[in-house]
Amino acid sequence: MKLRNVYYRVRQFGFSAFMYLAPLRDAKVLSGAGSIYKIPELVKQEGLKKVLVVTTPGFIRRGSLTPFFESLTKAGVSYAVFSEVQPDPTTDCIEEAVAHYSKEQCEAIIAIGGGSVIDCSKALGARIARPKKSIPQMAGLLKVLKRIPNIYAVPTTAGTGSEATAGAVITNAADHYKFTILDLCLVPQYAILDPELTVGLPAHITAVTGMDALTHAVEAYTNRFCSPTAKKQAYEAVKLIYENLLTAYEDGSNIKARENMLLASYYAGMAINSNFIGYVHALAHGIGGLYGVTHGMANAIIMPYVLEAFGDAASKKLSNLAELVGIGGASEQKNAKAFIDSIREMNKKMNIPDKVAELQEKDFKTLTSRAVKEGNPTYPVPVIWEEKKFEEVLKWLR
Repeated sequence: MKLRNVYYRVRQFGFSAFMYLAPLRDAKVLSGAGSIYKIPELVKQEGLKKVLVVTTPGFIRRGSLTPFFESLTKAGVSYAVFSEVQPDPTTDCIEEAVAHYSKEQCEAIIAIGGGSVIDCSKALGARIARPKKSIPQMAGLLKVLKRIPNIYAVPTTAGTGSEATAGAVITNAADHYKFTILDLCLVPQYAILDPELTVGLPAHITAVTGMDALTHAVEAYTNRFCSPTAKKQAYEAVKLIYENLLTAYEDGSNIKARENMLLASYYAGMAINSNFIGYVHALAHGIGGLYGVTHGMANAIIMPYVLEAFGDAASKKLSNLAELVGIGGASEQKNAKAFIDSIREMNKKMNIPDKVAELQEKDFKTLTSRAVKEGNPTYPVPVIWEEKKFEEVLKWLR
């Protein structure tokens, strides 16, 4: 093994050990139909007078949140609304949210939306806590280190797990480069898992967000140094996804499948808190940033190629996952292949393509350098890749 790779492994072990042993505050979970309406009382219990509701233009346009706004007013909780969050929040979007939060003199944040909304809210909280630091200056590990305002995270997709995680993925508006802010203080105070909010999701969004959650669980488990706790969380997430994702895709009104997918997303988010993501995400972030491919879609397409490229380094754990979901029973290598094939089959059933149509060879150098920069040495992946291996996978994806 190259000396540099030894150094990477030592760093990775240190990161994983720190995240596992650190006093990470788990989000307090409220789940079940109608659980969003418990938020006003929670806010009052904290003695907070005014909150900023962060969401997307669509929720405001459709009037979906009107009953919730009425419940805040009825409880005597003042609120302002920032609804300009777009997919893959940018540094510019976050600065707009910071200005609005300060102007309205808010004291806490209610994030209602998918991962983009919750990540935007975390970055907003970080900027409020660290007003002299820009968002790019907080990129990386433990650059905030200060309590942020309370975040009441209400995911409306079952995928990112951002309501459980200590990270936020942000896109730099200047160069479309995606980066992560990772700090223990970013875990929301509350995760509100209300399946009624996901019932109206289009089938396509259900599919790609569900595959995002599966990517989290699989990467956390197949990474090196996976703790018993992370393994348990990843197993629970994978099992729930295999049992419920296709049902939620085919029958969006199935409230039980919707609730189980929210739980799966939450467990997968918990798993990556201590054992991180991997090279699927390292490539997906670059592809999403350059071409605007949605994060879940990029993960879904890339995942089987990366797992295949890991070869024997990941086969034992992939074989274990095959056994978990009932498609094992053969040799380790055959089980691993069966699990990878099952991912491709799920993608096919949900009309997710097997190639990235937008991918251009002229961008390979940019994508590989960004993947190496993001993945090494932070992610404790099964085997360490350099740019040549990433380029090989990119060729498969075209």
